[in-house]
Amino acid sequence: MNDTRAAQTTRHVTRTSGQRKLSQWIQQLVFVGPATFFFILIVIIPFFLGVYYSFTDWNGISRQINWIGIENYTHILTKDPDFRNAFWFTVRFTVVGIIVTNLLGFILAYLLTKPLRTRNILRTVFFMPNMIGGLLLGFIWQFIFIRGFAAVGEATGWTLFNLPWLGDRATSFWGIVIVFVWQTAGYLMVIYISALNNIPKDVLESAEIDGASRWQVIRNIILPLIMPAVTICLFLAISWAFKMFDLNLALTGGGPFKATESVALDIYNEAFTNNRLGLGTAKAVIFFVIVAIITSIQVRATKSREVEM
Repeated sequence: MNDTRAAQTTRHVTRTSGQRKLSQWIQQLVFVGPATFFFILIVIIPFFLGVYYSFTDWNGISRQINWIGIENYTHILTKDPDFRNAFWFTVRFTVVGIIVTNLLGFILAYLLTKPLRTRNILRTVFFMPNMIGGLLLGFIWQFIFIRGFAAVGEATGWTLFNLPWLGDRATSFWGIVIVFVWQTAGYLMVIYISALNNIPKDVLESAEIDGASRWQVIRNIILPLIMPAVTICLFLAISWAFKMFDLNLALTGGGPFKATESVALDIYNEAFTNNRLGLGTAKAVIFFVIVAIITSIQVRATKSREVEM
């Protein structure tokens, strides 16, 4: 009798457990399934198709696709100075953009966490450029550099405003940096503000009572405690700077003489202007690998310096 009851109890528990697992599986399928399906459809499948096309000579239009192995990669690494020049420009732009954007974002966040009457208005003003599309922003600043600066330079006589901001190799580089920083610093500012607001006030007050200077408080207390935000902001800045395309296209189009052509713009021109999609996707694969390695190293390095509050 006891054995029968034990067997019935075991079957009931097994049936209940199976129903619970089925219910959980159905819930996951309903809530996560559509997102997973579209992620695979829009991201994963095109990625692997791009990797496949990088080993072909497809022009993006013809139905004929010829497998050529690693010929595209060999050509890029040995016979393509445009890609090397674009990559060198992108590296320089990324380094400068990361440093300036994060410094400005942190300084704005630090100032706007102080008890200022207009801090909410200023936060909105500094964040607004991030809401403007890159192409539109690029054309707006193109007008500012060409017409606005010229008018100010003519009225004031200041040499700074009379420079060929988009027509010279050196000034074009800094022109793109200015617009990039102006667009993205406000977004990083919001992240830094959130991190600064989470620092315990008693820690900062104790440091001030102990006689720590403002720089010592920033270096020894604030920066270590906001390292998770620094990790995020560095990752975003690296990603944005390396993938910069719309500003580059709208401001200079890669000119003068491809002096300011980013890797993303070079890939676009190769694939859709020169109709060499196979070669363009090979460049994209190389670029993806390089950016993935750099961001992985950055995340690992900054996360190792994070501390717990």
